[in-house]
Amino acid sequence: MPRTNLNDILIFMAVVDAGSFIAGGQAMGLSRSAAGKAVIRLEDRLGARLLNRTTRTLSLTDEGRMFYERGLQILESVDEAEASVAGQNSTPRGVLRLTVPDAFGRLVMLPLLEKYLRAWPDIQVEVSFTDRPADIVEDGFDLAIRIGATATDTGLIARTVARYKARLCASPSYLAERGEPGDIDDITTHDCLIFASRNQRQGWRFRGEGGPWIKAQGRSRLRLDSAEAIRDAALAGLGIALLPDFLVADDLIAGRLRQVLPGLETDDAKIVALYPDKRLLEPRVRRFIDLMVEELGHQGQAPNSDASSG
Repeated sequence: MPRTNLNDILIFMAVVDAGSFIAGGQAMGLSRSAAGKAVIRLEDRLGARLLNRTTRTLSLTDEGRMFYERGLQILESVDEAEASVAGQNSTPRGVLRLTVPDAFGRLVMLPLLEKYLRAWPDIQVEVSFTDRPADIVEDGFDLAIRIGATATDTGLIARTVARYKARLCASPSYLAERGEPGDIDDITTHDCLIFASRNQRQGWRFRGEGGPWIKAQGRSRLRLDSAEAIRDAALAGLGIALLPDFLVADDLIAGRLRQVLPGLETDDAKIVALYPDKRLLEPRVRRFIDLMVEELGHQGQAPNSDASSG
């Protein structure tokens, strides 16, 4: 059985993206009639209706939705094939799929995405804002940005692109009611607001000047899977939180939060890029990682180079 005309598939996808035969045809340099005939040929070839048509709207059938999603995979494979030939210096294009922590994504990543999209007009970006870990390959992401993550999957590369100072802090109302800790041992008597998601739980380490690292053993009655929710809980006087600078700097300046035990050194909050281990990284991914390093690498310690997990 002869193969389907690939151009008919591209026309079908253009019609879906544009939402009409007229606009989809124009995107492919065709008339409305030519675009409609291409979709009909494709449906006849497949023996299935791909689009429900009314006088005003188009909508995908279940078969059409499945075929469209497979079409996206085909186009992505074409992009990867071109990238493997053209090398790392080729122009980024296609769809960059990211998963980023909620608060960090909105406060820090959105300005970077604005620069990225302005620099590369052939790029589209899809972003999932969540603090929960994702299966990058299974969920179809090109890149995951995580705070303090490591590459537990041997098929992933982990690269630290920035470091932020973490601050132990609480609201003035909480400290007025519970008292201010005088040393690390005092933390055991306080409510600690801990990040926890699935099987991951935040640990706190501190050290004094020239001393060893010591794990804090504070009790945690409230555990949350969102850094911004932890900040909100701290502002509400529910306990002491350990949060990165980018999230609490304004609150500390305004006095809504106060730093606790400022003489102690805390672990840096590492911003880590995780991506599948590939011999050639797609230009759209490489360029965005480069942008993160360029814009965020001045935070704290200089970022380290790529290192595969394992």
